[in-house]
Amino acid sequence: MIMRATRMTTALVTTAAALALSSPALADPEGTANAGTTAESAEQQAALVAGEDRRLTQVRAVTAVAPTRGLSWAKPYRLDTGDGYTLVLTQQREPYTIADLLRLAPQTFVRQADGSYLLTENLYLNSGAKLRLANPGGLTLRMASTTNGFVSIVSFGGGITIEGTPQAPTKITSWDVRTGLPDTRVDDGRAYIRAIGGQFAMSYAQISDLGFWSGRTAGVSLTGTDRPNTGDVDGPTHLTKTQRHEAKADRLATDAQADAAPGAGDVFAQPSGNLVSPDTRFDVPGLSYVSGQISHASITGNAFGLFVSSANGISITDTTISHSLQDGLVLHRFASSADVERVTSLDNGGDGFVLSRAAQQVRVSASTAQGNGGNGFTVNGLPLAVGASASGEFVGSYGNNSIANSVARNNAHYGIEIIGGLNLAVQNNTVVGSDMGIVARQGADTVAISGNQVSGQRRQGIAVRDGVTNALITGNVVSDADNGIYVRSSVAEIRGNTVHGATNHGIALVDATGGSLVTYNVVAGVGPSALDSSRARGDVEVEHNTISAWHDTSSFWIRFRHYASPMTMLWAAIIVLIIGSAALGVRRRRAGVRGPYANTMPLNPPARELVGAGTQA
Repeated sequence: MIMRATRMTTALVTTAAALALSSPALADPEGTANAGTTAESAEQQAALVAGEDRRLTQVRAVTAVAPTRGLSWAKPYRLDTGDGYTLVLTQQREPYTIADLLRLAPQTFVRQADGSYLLTENLYLNSGAKLRLANPGGLTLRMASTTNGFVSIVSFGGGITIEGTPQAPTKITSWDVRTGLPDTRVDDGRAYIRAIGGQFAMSYAQISDLGFWSGRTAGVSLTGTDRPNTGDVDGPTHLTKTQRHEAKADRLATDAQADAAPGAGDVFAQPSGNLVSPDTRFDVPGLSYVSGQISHASITGNAFGLFVSSANGISITDTTISHSLQDGLVLHRFASSADVERVTSLDNGGDGFVLSRAAQQVRVSASTAQGNGGNGFTVNGLPLAVGASASGEFVGSYGNNSIANSVARNNAHYGIEIIGGLNLAVQNNTVVGSDMGIVARQGADTVAISGNQVSGQRRQGIAVRDGVTNALITGNVVSDADNGIYVRSSVAEIRGNTVHGATNHGIALVDATGGSLVTYNVVAGVGPSALDSSRARGDVEVEHNTISAWHDTSSFWIRFRHYASPMTMLWAAIIVLIIGSAALGVRRRRAGVRGPYANTMPLNPPARELVGAGTQA
């Protein structure tokens, strides 16, 4: 068992020492390219995530009972976690520093010849413990990550601070000790950092090539839970006098095993310091929501750039996230009261920014999403469930999110996409390129799309469709899109917009759009119609729009069908009948045809005319 438990750490330590003594870095015989997401790779990575979950559960179990085992476990200690070691940092007054790690883990936290530090052991912060990763002259931390295994830094209700300076940022990356390069493969797992509850702070830091497969192992993950707050950064509850006596009696009862350590399953504890080589019942405490502040950071090459869930009061500013394998910034379930400002997310494999279901009261401003493989910004406010569910989730929508004063440029799918939710705002943004510019769909309620500059879309500039209600589209400038503004099966007020350069329809309403209003818009372009409401069902009010600069390219029959509504045809028939009747009357009079009342004219002239005629004779 000891041989199996020490396999990963021993291999990493031995390889690291050999690398430090050798000359150039070894070539990677297997390559460092991303292995992709084949079925085999997916199964392997999912198994690795499950293994990490089991390890953390066991570590949490041991740390929950460690305080009752005596003073020796109030200090940092090491757990043998099956495939490696985990150094547990316990609560103390001051944060642990680089100097503390060198003292506590002299074999697994080693300064390299180039001044960097190599970590070949998992770090775990117990509830209330704090770790500060910083150095006055700058810090470079390399987290071992090879085919033999990987390490992680995980805080459970503690506090992690990653801090550098503008001149000397703190750098953290995965590291393959065989090649002397960052680990860019994810099929065999990869080093990561995670804060579970507690607090997380990062400033002037450069994070690269961390994480794999899931959000919680994404690279840099801030996660929590909605369970009761018994594991926050204030530390564990102090034992009562009775509990202390019970703990002392328990220690005395096991005095025959003076060196016994907490353990659970295959996890056993060892003192910190040089590596050397008991069964308990446990209860795992719950967690609070995580909170954090990130500023002036650069995150590149992670699985997910930055993953946040079950968080409250997150602030992310002046940060760049790039080249993530999946999405850039993900605010997942129950992330609330988050402020994202001046964040750039570019060239990621998925979306640039994601506000998932159950994320609410999130404000994104002055940020940029560019060149991402999916959407620039995605805001999903759909319910977590639509009926009874195993977990009993809330069936209502989520919302009160906003995207403002931001830029979405040349993303592969949409610029900004709103999926469900309520009380949503997309204001004063610039959206360039993409298949569509701004899209609101799937039953979103009360959506304000105003003051945006939208241009160069392959299809619609602004699209509102599939059951959106109370949409306000106002003050936008849409240019050079196939369709400027498109509303389908939704209700929207389209007021005061400018559309120019459209090549199909300026403003189009399709299917059930009754109750919509199109007014005071200026529409210019070339195509079949400036205002297309012929396909709309329901009462739509279209008035006071300026379309004089629109060049209609539709054929005669298309125009005829457009204007040939039943009411129009009825009035046209009445007018034709009146005109025809009048023309027929004039023609008859000119031809000497007796009028319709000729048979009622008197047959003889009046008597006085006859008398006059006789006198003249």
